[in-house]
Amino acid sequence: MAQQNGQDEYNQYWRTVINTMQDGLMVVDPSGLIVSVNPAFEQLTGYNASELVGSPCTMLECDTCSYPHDSQGMLECDLFKKGAIQRCRCTLRKKDGSPLYVLKNAAVIQGQKGATMGGVETLTDLSEAVARERELVSLRRQMGMDEVFQGMVGRSPAMLRLFNLIESAADSDAPVLITGESGTGKEMVAEALHSLGRRNQGPLIKVNCASLNENVLESELFGHVKGAFTGADANRMGRFEAAKGGDFLLDEVGDLPPATQVKLLRVLQEKVIERVGDIKPIPVDVRIIAATHRDLKELVAQGRFREDLYYRVAVVPIRTPALRERMQDVPLLVDAFLKRILERSGKGITGVDRGAMDLMLGYDWPGNVRELINALEYAVVLCPGGLIEPGHLPESLRGDKGRSAQAQGQAAPPPGDAKRDERERIIQALQQAGGRREEAASLLGISRVTLWKKMKAYDIQVESKIR
Repeated sequence: MAQQNGQDEYNQYWRTVINTMQDGLMVVDPSGLIVSVNPAFEQLTGYNASELVGSPCTMLECDTCSYPHDSQGMLECDLFKKGAIQRCRCTLRKKDGSPLYVLKNAAVIQGQKGATMGGVETLTDLSEAVARERELVSLRRQMGMDEVFQGMVGRSPAMLRLFNLIESAADSDAPVLITGESGTGKEMVAEALHSLGRRNQGPLIKVNCASLNENVLESELFGHVKGAFTGADANRMGRFEAAKGGDFLLDEVGDLPPATQVKLLRVLQEKVIERVGDIKPIPVDVRIIAATHRDLKELVAQGRFREDLYYRVAVVPIRTPALRERMQDVPLLVDAFLKRILERSGKGITGVDRGAMDLMLGYDWPGNVRELINALEYAVVLCPGGLIEPGHLPESLRGDKGRSAQAQGQAAPPPGDAKRDERERIIQALQQAGGRREEAASLLGISRVTLWKKMKAYDIQVESKIR
């Protein structure tokens, strides 16, 4: 009896220790089912013990765990293969879906004869430390100490806002819509979201919606079964399935055909797909990142893009700034890109002279960063060595379009009769485009900003139905 009382007292002692620990503690059985948790674990994760006990540990979605299965299809917890886990920084998912940053330690529990009884895991909350780290990174950027973020160069206010938004959105599973003009780095933003997100252990699968016709696009997205169409001689997995556990980038989502828009809406709503030619639903586990240079709201107004789909893909909107909106970054970009180009060319070019830099700072860059890279590659070809001078730059930068008139926010219209002809061409393009500036600019072969400046210079008013 005295021995039983002693054992009870001993057990009560350890229960008190475990229940008053500041660190979260979880015990799992050899199959990964949760056996017990302490109050700190409940507080950290937002789950009650009744919700956790008996559930698989996979419900916590730890980003450093892999979940293999044995030959019978049973889950095999990683811990029981490794034997122990020490000081592992990882991210879990709370009950409300928000990330939980922790330091994890774990060990296998063995019986007296060496049989594996289970595993014990402790979690130390790192949320405050992670918040401080991010605050320091943000301060370093604002002070100009950090110029590169996930391969993107810049320290202008527009880019600092972009970097902070990427960091905030990275851990979310909500769909992201990246908008911006061509050449502003939308794909790099998608890659940064993937790299910083909790799905970075999975793949980042990409598809360009504008480059494929409707039938091929649906097969690429959803896969197909044998015999679904001519040439379908075998079952084929689609890219949604291939992206399992990762991120899926739908580039140029504004070009999706109407029928495909309906199917994408179902993916977002129900998290399932059907292969072309099949009716069997297949669950998908991906975060969807969409990107486009088009104005989706305008496409919705025109009836070319579903309104319900727009609100599904634009849960977290991210806009990439045009280069003309962050001109203070041009010297940084020139320096970074010139170094990369010179590594390949091997030329003895030492930099860019003041006159050439002034031209680049006075140009509105309708092609954005992509055009800047092309201009530098052109200059490296022409420059024999030393400093890149104005004469080594493309004609577009040295001509009237790249000079001070546009740098001052004014269009530089040609003189005389040519002035009247250009005004008439702009009016005709606007009429043909139904007053939509982006389409009119495309018809004229100029940027939307350049069109706006010329409209202002020529006193062309869209609101009054083009007079």
